[in-house]
Amino acid sequence: MTGWSHHLIIAPILVPLVVAALLLFFDERQRVVKAMISLASTLTLVVVSLALLRIESGPNDFDGVYLLGNWAAPFGIVLVLDALSALMLLLTALLSVAALVFSLARWHAVGAHFHTMFQLLLVGLNGAFLTGDLFNLFVFFEVMLAASYGLLLHGSGPLRVKAGMHYIAVNLAAALLFLIGVSLIYGTAGTLNMADLAARIPDIEPDRRMLMEAGAGVLGIAFLIKAGMWPLCFWLPTAYSAASAPVAGIFAIMSKLGIYIILRLTMLLFGEGPSAGFGADVLLYGGIATIIFGTIGVLASQALGRLAGFSVLVSSGTLLMVLGINDGAISSGALLYLVSSTLTISAFFMLIELVERGQDAGAIVLAVTMEAYGDADEDEPEEGDGVTMPGTMAILGICFAACGILLSGLPPLSGFIAKFAMLSAMMGTGAIGVPPTATVWVLVILVILSGIAALISMTRAGIRTFWSSLEGTVPRVLVIEIVPVMFLLFLTLALAVQAGPAMQYMDTTIRTLSNPRNYIDAVRNAAVVPDYDGVSSSNAGSK
Repeated sequence: MTGWSHHLIIAPILVPLVVAALLLFFDERQRVVKAMISLASTLTLVVVSLALLRIESGPNDFDGVYLLGNWAAPFGIVLVLDALSALMLLLTALLSVAALVFSLARWHAVGAHFHTMFQLLLVGLNGAFLTGDLFNLFVFFEVMLAASYGLLLHGSGPLRVKAGMHYIAVNLAAALLFLIGVSLIYGTAGTLNMADLAARIPDIEPDRRMLMEAGAGVLGIAFLIKAGMWPLCFWLPTAYSAASAPVAGIFAIMSKLGIYIILRLTMLLFGEGPSAGFGADVLLYGGIATIIFGTIGVLASQALGRLAGFSVLVSSGTLLMVLGINDGAISSGALLYLVSSTLTISAFFMLIELVERGQDAGAIVLAVTMEAYGDADEDEPEEGDGVTMPGTMAILGICFAACGILLSGLPPLSGFIAKFAMLSAMMGTGAIGVPPTATVWVLVILVILSGIAALISMTRAGIRTFWSSLEGTVPRVLVIEIVPVMFLLFLTLALAVQAGPAMQYMDTTIRTLSNPRNYIDAVRNAAVVPDYDGVSSSNAGSK
């Protein structure tokens, strides 16, 4: 990367940060102006992310290192762009556009500073995906959490406030664990730069390495809380289901941030050397427990919001299991599953609000009770009679069916492609070419059963919502609300149609992560930019 394209690396952080500050100068009554500025920011992030993805997937060698302040690593702040971070940046940008457009119908106007908090959330997310050292990861993590607190409470209401208080308490505890883990790592290794830390780990004495691994374990707990691993996930379904629809839509990427960081640190710090495989068993068995818990929750959920929240846990559990296996062929399919499931769950959260507008809460409870006691409406329509479904309900029904297909992993959408790639690799018909172990068979069964559970729950919910004999009103849905949902579902269709190129990108990403030496050398050897007099600012300051 040369010239102006190199400076694009900082744009995903700088653009929303500047816009968030700019929006504070506008009065809350100027909502249209603030909305347009915020929307322009998110659209800019999509363009920048596409450019970064294209650059990173090109034939160039690894050179996506940006030295902030023009100080060489490990002393200066460094941003690192590779195939994985470019993918996560694009995914975040796409979700942010959909969620923001959806919010413009009503949600952005029900509280103060919505757009500022939304942009600050993007600063934290994008910074966490790009940063190359643990301290700045903590900084961006806190920026993201602070913005998420306000967004979760946005709109008020007793249930939202109660869930928000629990969410804040849990994440403050996670932040404290983060700080403790970072302190232990710095005290033993003497650095927080990820590349420098990976290079130093093999030379750390065994007794100090144990303390460093303890710090990494504490740090891992903080990220497993965010990823929603059982038993650290009790807060997630309640918080996500209580959030407003656009906020829950963008929150879908936040659990994947925990997965991203665990994948990054596992492959970089513990992929090889004396600490190779550290924490793999915890991820494997924790993922198994999470997917079991999430599957039970999906089957037990009567409310659509709770169903979506437990679907997040199923997704996280599946990805954690794959991280515990640590196999390249399976991980490639898991990355595609990460993208597909995030798009699906985000669309589902927003769709839920549109669907539930035409339902009466008392009617839902009555329908469940009648079903449980076998006292359903026995009136049969006369022969020749039909059921007329309004156009709005037809569109919502199609979107709902698409979400059900994606969550259960049925063809032809990307959920099937991703699960098929993972399962074929697990069963030995993919790139690994070896018979599966008993543990792998357990994982295969769990992935299939979780899909069946999602199919049962979504079918049951769909029947109650669209075909129940209890009368409901047709919801009033604006174009600006249904278009973001359809946009995200269209992306899953495009992902299925372009499954070949998508899987090639995922394979390249996993191969890059499996060879951390390129990352380490690129960061440690990144050269500062000379000043006009030919002397770098860092060298001049040291004279």
